[in-house]
Amino acid sequence: MHFEIVKSDQLTVEPLRRLFLSEIKFQFIYNKCHKAGWADVYLFTMNNLHIGYGSVWGKDKRENRDTIFEFYISEPFRKYDSLIFADFMQYSGTGFIECQSNDILITRMLFEYAENIKAEAIIFEDSYETDLKIPGSRLVKNEISDENIEYRLEKDEGLVATGGYVWNYNYPFIDLYYEVKEEHRKNGFGSLIVQELKKEAYRLKRVPAARCNVKNMASKRTLLKAGMRVCGYILLGELI
Repeated sequence: MHFEIVKSDQLTVEPLRRLFLSEIKFQFIYNKCHKAGWADVYLFTMNNLHIGYGSVWGKDKRENRDTIFEFYISEPFRKYDSLIFADFMQYSGTGFIECQSNDILITRMLFEYAENIKAEAIIFEDSYETDLKIPGSRLVKNEISDENIEYRLEKDEGLVATGGYVWNYNYPFIDLYYEVKEEHRKNGFGSLIVQELKKEAYRLKRVPAARCNVKNMASKRTLLKAGMRVCGYILLGELI
């Protein structure tokens, strides 16, 4: 068994990235890193076959390239995944690993090769439809462009919350965000606008997802009340 790791380019690893994205059934929040040019990619080969790839970016500063955030091995070669990761870690000179806990392969590498592991964010997926209502409230859409749509939640013609989507994730997922004006918080408007943004996402032929900081219990309660459920965590560890 002999494999090689070489620094590569987006075009070369794209077929492998498509395989990876076709396997997962969740929003991959790091997908945007490739389109934005925030990542370096490495190709894994065995007997001249392209068997996998890995991606690196900066934990605090994007230009540092000190953190592995993506690791994929095609199915027939996964018995070598631990060996390849160990070499990838050394070859890339990285000191950290960051991943989604619902990405099983890289999460196994995290627990095998990292220490001081902590969760930084909670990842949510849609779970069920809710029927929240606040009399006098309505959602208003301001369509700026195809992928720039802003929403306002109004009550009795007054603005109480705003929200929208981030589109640069793997299709068909979009990341929803919201903000309730401070004087209107703790009155159910957060969950209401999340509910309505979920409906709008499906009308746009997209699947809503969301995340929040692990310490933001108010946002977690809001998302759960609006029919979202926890599907994973953003984990960060120091490579040994």
